[in-house]
Amino acid sequence: MPEVIVYLLEGRTLEDKRALVKDLTAAVVKNIGAPAEAVTVSLVETAKTSKGKGGVLFSDMKPR
Repeated sequence: MPEVIVYLLEGRTLEDKRALVKDLTAAVVKNIGAPAEAVTVSLVETAKTSKGKGGVLFSDMKPR
């Protein structure tokens, strides 16, 4: 039972998350031959006020 865990900042749409889960599942099926129903994908979202990079919170960074 393969499991993929993705850490990402909050803010993606439900459609974006559905597409990501679908594509990751397809990649696991293609590359290791696991059946799709055995693949678990967990999306772990973090608030921009709770994560930083280079000493700066993501909430304090300029948008790209």
